[in-house]
Amino acid sequence: MHHKLCRRISLMLGAITATIVLFTQSAMGLEVGANAADFSLQASDGNTYTLSQFIGEKPVVIAFFPKAFTGGCTIQCKALRDSAQEIQSFDVAYFMASVDTLETNTAFALEHQAGFPILADPSKEMSTAYGVMNAMGVNNRWTYYIDATGAIVKIDKETSPATAGELLTQTMEELGFPIK
Repeated sequence: MHHKLCRRISLMLGAITATIVLFTQSAMGLEVGANAADFSLQASDGNTYTLSQFIGEKPVVIAFFPKAFTGGCTIQCKALRDSAQEIQSFDVAYFMASVDTLETNTAFALEHQAGFPILADPSKEMSTAYGVMNAMGVNNRWTYYIDATGAIVKIDKETSPATAGELLTQTMEELGFPIK
């Protein structure tokens, strides 16, 4: 009896420790002023993108989201799609990104007619580097604004799915991102 109780307590402590480690890893992400972490990820449009390909050329916006085909993420994708004309008036590269597979993100982009690439990070390396992973193993809904030098100039940790496109445009304007 005592052995079983000790084992249960040990398992519970292990689970609590794992949760704390995940929270700590998420909290250790990149902050405003830091250089954004480079990445090389496949996207829903069939291309592979790196942050470094845009350094010295144009700012980059990455809208991290939890999971394709879920309610809030679908609303967010449609909001960015519906604001495409305004967003594309800026000389920026912009992406959505999740830890879903390339196949899932490609199907998601096609179904919702996303006119922008959705990055697939199933290894969770990029998401971990940016600190967007949560305890459930998916991304928080955070948007990173990176200037042309590769520095993070803003992190929106309060992204609302329904107004994501309007807010993205407004924020790029406030940050002085270049117009085409």
